[in-house]
Amino acid sequence: MPNEAHMKAALQAYIDAYNRNDLEAVLSLYDDNATVEDPYGTLPKQGKEAIADFYGSAMANGATLELAAPIRASHGDSAAMAFDAVVNLPQGQVRVRVIDVMTFSDAGLITSMRAYFGPSDIEVPEANQSSAS
Repeated sequence: MPNEAHMKAALQAYIDAYNRNDLEAVLSLYDDNATVEDPYGTLPKQGKEAIADFYGSAMANGATLELAAPIRASHGDSAAMAFDAVVNLPQGQVRVRVIDVMTFSDAGLITSMRAYFGPSDIEVPEANQSSAS
């Protein structure tokens, strides 16, 4: 089982790689058969190819990830982080407040990622809110 320091370092590496738009570095953190549920409750993406497609699309929108609190580990095989995904649009900044929970293999690779956020966790510019009504 990976230790606390390894899991925290892996989640920090995830944030750093994502913010560099480094798809290969993000994928290197995942087990070949890993799953990603983003947001939680949607059909999981399974395997490196599906996960690569997911992150490729996510990175293409220009989002950056900002930690909202220190990364947390567990006494078991999981760690979590609260962060904001921030996208700058011509209409203004969209901010999604997210908590990711990741489970690790004995080899220290991510076997599952679940992103928790709901509609009320998405902040959009005022102009977007009124046009969406």
